[in-house]
Amino acid sequence: MTTHPEVWFDTTSLVPSREASRPTVITSDWRARLPFLSAAGVTLRELRYTDAASLLAHLTTDEVSRFLSPPPTTVEGYVRFIEWTHRERRTGRHVCFGIVPDWMDAAVGLIQVRAFGTSMETAEWGFALGSAFWGSGIFATGAVLVVRFAFEQLDVHRLEARAVVQNGRGNGALRKVGARQEAVLRQSFRRRGECFDQGLWTILRDEWRVPRRPDRKPALRRS
Repeated sequence: MTTHPEVWFDTTSLVPSREASRPTVITSDWRARLPFLSAAGVTLRELRYTDAASLLAHLTTDEVSRFLSPPPTTVEGYVRFIEWTHRERRTGRHVCFGIVPDWMDAAVGLIQVRAFGTSMETAEWGFALGSAFWGSGIFATGAVLVVRFAFEQLDVHRLEARAVVQNGRGNGALRKVGARQEAVLRQSFRRRGECFDQGLWTILRDEWRVPRRPDRKPALRRS
């Protein structure tokens, strides 16, 4: 089983509906602290230092890390990565949500959004989830919450993702959440000495709609 599109690690520092109505925008000071995003079966929240051991266990297996930039290899490395995400969030150019199943306390995956340039108008997102949770539905639900958050809170207009062509699961997940493949970027990703082609997937704010029948209405609450 393959993994999801590229996630950016730095240790040194659902199908859209055609409904006409848009959900209510709930404002939050996300630069100071990320809100909780919740729906059936999953909560997305800011990463905590206590997530480090769980992320190490779930995201460093060969099947998960195959198409990721190299993840940290120690708990301490993940602690530094979590510190980095907090610093980047305060700059207003990056957010990182931990994926927490309802029956667990620690994050088992993550979804990141980062700006291209000085604003979030065009942004890129990446994600990874422990293989034990593939097919559970929590990623599809969480991805919709993050896309909605990006368009309504981060003021993103164009959201891009890159997925290695051989990454069938990642490409399929992007298609299901409403992304369109615009191009193939030849030999644009290098991992373990091998170069891979990537699909360039995009979602435009004006074209995207929230899911038609969510299991539970998505909610934002402050951490």
